[in-house]
Amino acid sequence: MGATIQKEEGNLRVLRITGLLKKSDLDAVQAAEARQWKSTTKIKLLVIVEDFQGWEHGVDWGDMSFLVTHGDRIEKIAIVGDPKQEVDFLAFAGAGFRQAQVKFFPPSQLAQARAWLG
Repeated sequence: MGATIQKEEGNLRVLRITGLLKKSDLDAVQAAEARQWKSTTKIKLLVIVEDFQGWEHGVDWGDMSFLVTHGDRIEKIAIVGDPKQEVDFLAFAGAGFRQAQVKFFPPSQLAQARAWLG
């Protein structure tokens, strides 16, 4: 199905990833969100991964332009998904390469992920 993002209270954004993630879907969601940001906008991101079927094949997932341009706007990232995919999603989120803290939680710890984001 792809990716959707919604604004919640304060500076929290919830990115939902379901089914097969297409790069064009993720790029569109990121671009639409970034257009709403002011020069001082800082967000916390909750990524909820459900029924994930993988990443679209044959596209350049190595494109780091969003991270380079907007990475400093994201304060923390909590990823909630299947623990079998933890390493893949932490790498995909750029954990260890970005300023923001990135932490993974299993679905049973959604409340803890929200609490960690603050």
